[in-house]
Amino acid sequence: MADITGEIQALELRFMQSWMHRDASAIKGLAARDCMLIFGTNPPELLDRPSFTAAVEKDFRCLGFRMGESVVTRHGRAAWFTAPVELELRLGARDWQGRFLVVALWRKFRIGGWKTVERSLAPLDKDDRLAESVRRLQMWQ
Repeated sequence: MADITGEIQALELRFMQSWMHRDASAIKGLAARDCMLIFGTNPPELLDRPSFTAAVEKDFRCLGFRMGESVVTRHGRAAWFTAPVELELRLGARDWQGRFLVVALWRKFRIGGWKTVERSLAPLDKDDRLAESVRRLQMWQ
């Protein structure tokens, strides 16, 4: 199987740029018709593609982003993308910014190529002690 890391990373960059530029038609081209997006709010909330693209055109804005080191893992005709991202978002009059974890499932369709079918955006916990506790569970250390 060919390494598709660069291709998926480029698609992720296009997705985020499209959101920042409020280009709903570009997002529609990158997201499958049945794409679902989950946001790590408390409680978590789910948006489908039509809801998300309408929100992007109105009042759910990405003002800026900086993507960290990503990991792409291919599984046949699907690929998982995971990366930490610093985001500046605005939802209506409310700002939402900080470090987030983006996890996206991309699927290669026979017609249309790679499209994201599922995405999650979750704020990263600022408690370093929790990360260290989880790291100690790794058996390969």
